[in-house]
Amino acid sequence: MASPPEIAATRTEDVVRKHREFIWPCVTNYYTKPLVAERGSMQYLWDLEGRRYLDFFGGILTISVGHANPKVAARVQEQVGRLSHCSTLYPTEAIVALAEKLAQITPGALQKSFFTSSGTEANEAAILLARMATGSYDVVALRHAYSGSSQLAKAVTAQAPWRKAGIVSIGIAHAINPYCYRCPLGLTYPNCEVACANDVENLIQTATSGAPAAFIAEPIQGVGGFITPPKEYFKIVFKIVKKYGALFISDEVQTGFGRTGRRWFGIEQWEVTPDILTCAKGMANGAPVGATVTTPELANSFQGLTISTFGGNPVTSVAARATIEVIEEENLLENAHVVGGYFRARLEELKEKHALIGDVRGMGLMQALELVKDRSTKEPAPQQTVAVMERAREHGLLIGKGGLFGNVIRLAPMLNISTTDVDEAIRALDRAFAEVRP
Repeated sequence: MASPPEIAATRTEDVVRKHREFIWPCVTNYYTKPLVAERGSMQYLWDLEGRRYLDFFGGILTISVGHANPKVAARVQEQVGRLSHCSTLYPTEAIVALAEKLAQITPGALQKSFFTSSGTEANEAAILLARMATGSYDVVALRHAYSGSSQLAKAVTAQAPWRKAGIVSIGIAHAINPYCYRCPLGLTYPNCEVACANDVENLIQTATSGAPAAFIAEPIQGVGGFITPPKEYFKIVFKIVKKYGALFISDEVQTGFGRTGRRWFGIEQWEVTPDILTCAKGMANGAPVGATVTTPELANSFQGLTISTFGGNPVTSVAARATIEVIEEENLLENAHVVGGYFRARLEELKEKHALIGDVRGMGLMQALELVKDRSTKEPAPQQTVAVMERAREHGLLIGKGGLFGNVIRLAPMLNISTTDVDEAIRALDRAFAEVRP
């Protein structure tokens, strides 16, 4: 029997109090009154007070095929009962099955995997490998990027709020990113002829040794606010990167595993094949996992020994393989494209109705709304963004935010949602925007 509301409220308050007492305060929570999640089922999440929410953020793009998806959960439960961990000192059927599957779905000659527990570790491994393989140290990244929470990943990250504590950025240089809505060059696409891409070459010539180890970028920037480049951008950059002997690293932590629709990985949308690909988040539907995938030749260039204690453990490997199989069996790559297109059209309708929305962007089931106080000045509206999130929650919808100014609504529902779910989300967003003044 469900707990009476007053008892559930007391439990919520107790959890929030203990969170503040025992957990680092930098681990922030959404909402004025934090939501204490109690359980989930596919596209829905319930709090301790029994309120149901349509989840359109999925644990930061991590729940890719639904909360507690029975097909994935059953495989995980079975594996936990058999063998939960033994480290990579002993090969298991689970880790080789996952590695084999990744070799089948990743583009080009990416055949060799190194497993970790997070996207941060995956990006660390990619940069380390690139430096070993090339003998160079310099790395080129993009402004507004987010690469993780370690010292190196923070150095690659290019947003002030995520770069505190005296980050050592030796060897890291940041090029202008393709942020068309706020073009730092003051140009307009397509008349700009994608001038921002040329900054990568200029940066290599002036802020590196001239022979960088790698260029690393998210095909669509996640924490940056789902910044989506022009279709030509990465083709141009790839040619520049190769001209100077660097390796191309595609950070697919948020864009991977069908998120952008029809393709397994975001970089495939731009018709570029990377030398190294990193992934995490949606790969295992909530299990902590990361992977760095590359060619046999590059994998062989790793010097010395390494280990990842929890990387590729049997439980996470099974969870990831099961998630990939669900995506295949249910044709979710296509669903993300079709339903994502419908979602985009409905978001464009919202923009026509609400002046607070300055830009709609994204791809597949990775869509964003950038909120501004005035469309002509594009002054960011971070306070209104928080207010929209609060109101959306009151109307039963969970959404995320991001962007350098904290003024971008990030929307990333599960890959197996329907147009009916989209309509429900749009109704909640419509009501939320109507209740918030620009």
